[in-house]
Amino acid sequence: MSFELQGHMESVIEIEDLHKSFDDLTVLDGVSLKLTYDENLVILGRSGMGKSVLIKCIVGLELPEKGSIHVLGKDILSLSEFELNDLRKHIGFLFQGGALYDSMSVEENLLFPLNRNARHLSSGEKNDLIDEALESVGLLDAKHKMPIELSGGMKKRAGLARTLVLKPKILLYDEPTTGLDPFTSKGISELILQVKERYKTTSIVVTHDMKCARITADRMIILDKGEILARGTYDELKKNKNETIKGFFK
Repeated sequence: MSFELQGHMESVIEIEDLHKSFDDLTVLDGVSLKLTYDENLVILGRSGMGKSVLIKCIVGLELPEKGSIHVLGKDILSLSEFELNDLRKHIGFLFQGGALYDSMSVEENLLFPLNRNARHLSSGEKNDLIDEALESVGLLDAKHKMPIELSGGMKKRAGLARTLVLKPKILLYDEPTTGLDPFTSKGISELILQVKERYKTTSIVVTHDMKCARITADRMIILDKGEILARGTYDELKKNKNETIKGFFK
């Protein structure tokens, strides 16, 4: 399967009329969006408004009742499990807590996806990729540390490094600054921009942190009650007179 883009303006992710419910609770109600090459899209919304569910649908961790999802030109809802796993190699998913394996060192955490998905590489080549990923997030000195020895911000960086080690085309950040102090949150937000520049990634940043949104967003959408309430840049949405939207900027 080929996932190379034919042009920089081609849609990297394209979602049409997506619907998802859990029992009687509708969390996505006709969501449509497009994400183009080398763009950071911030999805903003209060808790329980479908932000995390949306990105889980993009990687096939949740299945919608209706709608279509195309990622790197592939209709993910029609892919076999083998094809979906192959596509996932090109998508980095940074979970809220970093999701590191506690029993593994930072180095072993990064080696794990390489051993699963890049078995053709030599030990030296894998080590070079690990060092590059850790250096890019400022954690090379923590290579041999265990997760319990890391601060919250360092765990986020280590989780990001593990995602970057496979050089994904797409990055999905689920609440990347949750639980961090303001100084560390700013550092993680700035790191998201640095990663975009260095790796030329296309990213979705799910957050309710307005400072993170302001730093990272090329474009934003606001989800409310399962629907897209508004789209635009940070400055455009800040000027919006809708009371719900204004509430995010107070």
